[in-house]
Amino acid sequence: MDAVTGSEPSSGRVRLARAIAISADFLQIVAFPLFLPGAASPWNDALDLAVAAALTLLLGWHWAFLPSFIAEIVPGLDLVPTWTAAAFFVTRRRGPASPSPPPRAIDTEVVRSSPAGPDS
Repeated sequence: MDAVTGSEPSSGRVRLARAIAISADFLQIVAFPLFLPGAASPWNDALDLAVAAALTLLLGWHWAFLPSFIAEIVPGLDLVPTWTAAAFFVTRRRGPASPSPPPRAIDTEVVRSSPAGPDS
């Protein structure tokens, strides 16, 4: 739920947030280690700040973003797709907010009939 508006993010925002998270993790796992690992660290950190800001703007604040951000600044843990996991965790489908109504009852009426006997 978006902390600013108090509503669920639209499906377009969810898709964009997931695409940003997947792209960021792809860059950090595949592309950045190939090009000067020590010198690319400022770019890696800038990417993490940008992704954290983008996901927060698109989806609203969620606690799942904090461990992801901390894991991304720890050397070696940035090789785990934490942004993708956080984005999918935050945007997962939940059940209905209110409980479902109880099932409808079938009204019945008991009808008694006396057995037909010799007196009737």
